[in-house]
Amino acid sequence: MNVLILEDENRAAHHLQRLLQEVAPEMQVLAVKETVREAVAYLQSNPPLSLIFSDVQLADGLCFEVFKQVEVSCPIIFTTAYDTYAIEAFNTNGIDYLLKPIEEERLKQAIQKARQFTAKIDLGALLNLSGLLPKKPAKSRFMVKVGEKIRSIAVEEIKVFYSFEKATFLHTHSGRDYIIEYSLDELQQLLDDQLFFRINRKYIVSLAACSHIYAWSNSRLKLDIEGVDDSRIVVAREKVQDFKQWLDR
Repeated sequence: MNVLILEDENRAAHHLQRLLQEVAPEMQVLAVKETVREAVAYLQSNPPLSLIFSDVQLADGLCFEVFKQVEVSCPIIFTTAYDTYAIEAFNTNGIDYLLKPIEEERLKQAIQKARQFTAKIDLGALLNLSGLLPKKPAKSRFMVKVGEKIRSIAVEEIKVFYSFEKATFLHTHSGRDYIIEYSLDELQQLLDDQLFFRINRKYIVSLAACSHIYAWSNSRLKLDIEGVDDSRIVVAREKVQDFKQWLDR
């Protein structure tokens, strides 16, 4: 089976490819595309595919823009951190909706559906089969390595999670930075959404870090976070309203 992956997080793409090698070695990943533009160009100029794995939010927009521009006949398995897009996903050729971090057993189930795929299935049945179960209890601690030592950092100690040069870090209230083995997409599924909010593609901030917020250009908001010197700590325009609601809970 020829497979295309639409995913802009390298760590998530590699994780999916490793899982596919283990659970479906017959699947050949032909390409990994990070943007809507790249995906459209690839689908317009390459042979038909057996299956597409697609994140919802790509580097330059939502994946649904791809499927509006290119007619896709193969099934699509969505692999994403955003459960709010389930309905729209199944209005395409979506046959399953896997929440990150992807679990091996759920991936096996999705692949089995893809193998049996013959036509679009009723939306209600798909939602019932999609496995959108309540989230697991939020993660309370993160293990980090400091030289030869191992530390456990409580989430109460964490001010910000951020990505930098294809790695993910946490920044503590004491001003220390530690690398961790999670992508920001994965962290969104592990953290308590009452305490943490993803303001843009680079940052997840804690409620305790949001003490200095300012109006910014293009209807956005800017955060000044003590100990973090980065002008990119800006709430993405499409997230501003949700961010305000989160602050006002």
